[in-house]
Amino acid sequence: MSTERLITVESSFPHEETVQRLETAVKEQGMTPFAHVDHSAGAAGVGLALRPTEVLIFGNPRAGILLIQDNPKIGIDLPLRALIWQDDNERTWVSYIAPAEIARQYGITNREDLLSKMGESVKLAVESATKPS
Repeated sequence: MSTERLITVESSFPHEETVQRLETAVKEQGMTPFAHVDHSAGAAGVGLALRPTEVLIFGNPRAGILLIQDNPKIGIDLPLRALIWQDDNERTWVSYIAPAEIARQYGITNREDLLSKMGESVKLAVESATKPS
């Protein structure tokens, strides 16, 4: 997978605060946070070090199911995910793939309005999580 597909936004907040803000913003956009994957904790569990790196898995089942009905294979990339990570300079970033880009990979071309709304919701959630009010 090309990293060119990733949208990456710098956060004005520390890692943990960004994670919490993103979860709150996802809910405010009508989506459901389903799970967290803490790669840093996983690394620590096997005696390795990793800068703060966490995945938030989230989505709107009503929207996602429509895409899965169009092509069941997209289910491997749904629910949506955002990676919250810290670089070598302790700056925090949020990376994600736009829903329209994910759908394009699976040849889904009949859901422009839905994908536009999904994309806008994700973008607004990330902006809310990363930028001061």
